[in-house]
Amino acid sequence: MNTPRKKGELTGRAVLLWLVGFFGVVFAVNGVLVQAATSTFRGMETGSSYKAGLLFKADIESAERQDALHWQIDGKLKRDRAGEAVIELSARDAKGAALAGLTAVAHFAHPADARLDQTVTLQSTGPGEFYGETQAPAGQWELIVDLFRGGDRQFRSRSRVTLR
Repeated sequence: MNTPRKKGELTGRAVLLWLVGFFGVVFAVNGVLVQAATSTFRGMETGSSYKAGLLFKADIESAERQDALHWQIDGKLKRDRAGEAVIELSARDAKGAALAGLTAVAHFAHPADARLDQTVTLQSTGPGEFYGETQAPAGQWELIVDLFRGGDRQFRSRSRVTLR
């Protein structure tokens, strides 16, 4: 018994095709977005959160020792004419005397992508004076400066900076 179809009547076949088409588009868009997300960001900030947690107590003790030193660290960050990011540091003790015998390292940590991080070894230009250059692109960075004496870290500074 064939009943004639009315014009614009919704059939089971049409519903099936609409459902398959809809979910096909959803899966295709999700696939593109997943591929874009996984290729641009690893999603990992620390290799092992357990080990990072164990080091937390040591970090607190190190910060307390650093505070007890009362060092005065002044820094300047600017662009030179060639477009390089220039870091200038001055390190003084609690009495204002220049700190000799230190080595310094600066680290530009990108807040969203560790693959863009850059380390700058700062050259000593005199007692307690340091200078370094890097090609860090414009944007927000976390500038981490470490001062070492005999291989032991004596001082760490973390600052959010914007390079233009």
